[in-house]
Amino acid sequence: MNSWEAMYFDLNEKKLLRLAEEARALGVDCFVVDDGWFGHRDNDRSSLGDWHTDRKKFPEGLGAFARKIHAAGMQFGLWFEPEMVNEDAAFYAAHPAFVVRPSQGRYSYGRGQLVLDFANPACVDAVYAQMKTIIEQTKLDYIKWDMNRDVTEAYSPYLASQGRSQKEFYHRYIQGVYALHEKIANDFPHVLVEGCASGGGRFDAGILYYAPQIWTSDNTDAFARLDIQAGCALAYPMACMSNHISAVPNHQTFRKTSLTMREHVAVFGILGLELDLCQCAPKEKEQLKRAIAEYKAMQPLILNGTLYVHPKHEGWRAWTAIARNKATYLTGFYSTVADLRVSRNERVCVPGVEANAKYTIEGCSIDGAVLKAGGLRVPLRFNGANGEMAVLKGDFCSALTWKREKTGDEDVFKIPGWLLVGRGDERPAKRRLGRKTIRKHHGHVVSDAKGGFLRRRGA
Repeated sequence: MNSWEAMYFDLNEKKLLRLAEEARALGVDCFVVDDGWFGHRDNDRSSLGDWHTDRKKFPEGLGAFARKIHAAGMQFGLWFEPEMVNEDAAFYAAHPAFVVRPSQGRYSYGRGQLVLDFANPACVDAVYAQMKTIIEQTKLDYIKWDMNRDVTEAYSPYLASQGRSQKEFYHRYIQGVYALHEKIANDFPHVLVEGCASGGGRFDAGILYYAPQIWTSDNTDAFARLDIQAGCALAYPMACMSNHISAVPNHQTFRKTSLTMREHVAVFGILGLELDLCQCAPKEKEQLKRAIAEYKAMQPLILNGTLYVHPKHEGWRAWTAIARNKATYLTGFYSTVADLRVSRNERVCVPGVEANAKYTIEGCSIDGAVLKAGGLRVPLRFNGANGEMAVLKGDFCSALTWKREKTGDEDVFKIPGWLLVGRGDERPAKRRLGRKTIRKHHGHVVSDAKGGFLRRRGA
């Protein structure tokens, strides 16, 4: 649970404890206080570099607050932006030479802040000295490491004082970033670091060595995330993609998406919450509680599996998470913009289906060969006249499909009833697949499993 979109800078201990209580009731494991806990940080133009507790917001200190979070059974996390400083900070007053900028001439601001000279080991040490105190006081479990502006006027006063070329700056700078990560990892090996750079701006193999999960994007809109997470999956596993369920209208796009869709997009990665639970209706809280419980059951698949992104289709998208040993599968379907031009025969083929495995549709056993040949049918989308049967209705909705479960000695795949197996057009057809025959009539599956024909109704 991250506090950012729930309260931004308007936070204090009382409000955070109430949010944490709501989060714990839903099954949340880690509570993270985002930007605004330090210095006198009431907006994004102040206090960066002063990594000490704002006593107006935490009268008893951050250590006391962290103990309350731990006592509630949750891990505790904090937001830092170690590489930045504001000019009103005491740290800046004490170390004006620690800033990246030329000795004379113009220099620019981004978000009202300046970049610290991490090419300078003394600067890195000074930042770490503050962070170490906070980590020890709070017995910290998690750090969200942000970086919210580009480096401009890339000039290191330290390199100049050492007679080194400024061409070494970027290399020396990132070495300083890694050095700070090393200090944290060596002294606090249990602390998990999540990387963030205005979202996913610093998402590379080098930083993943130190920050094994990354805040995929500041854009938390579920519809936008379909492209963001799909693109990310081309190079990175789900285990490093941090995804949050946020509020609607979305704070970045003002788009409204269903809570179900927000949940179904976010579960394909590291699931988090970033909304004011105190403002959620009881029904929404119950849905979030179920979603968290279901996600925890799926974690072995998510943390060790591969995300297969199916080709885009007009009006809908699909993803399939596949376990490394192909023992578990999970498919998500996402309706984008509603369209009355809906086909009843839209299907996706899922890679890795085992021809000799057994699958079920509403308790009816189907050979894997049939499923492999016919694929999964896309949940029926609303076309104006099929309201009772349609699963995906309107803009921005979704459905999760099937996952493999063990029943005794047999592996059985549980598949919702609205997923039908078959291929071809809507006309009655017959196709021989080994010793199994399936007949399709008006899009419905008819199987002769165990000597009798079983017809799926509806959908």
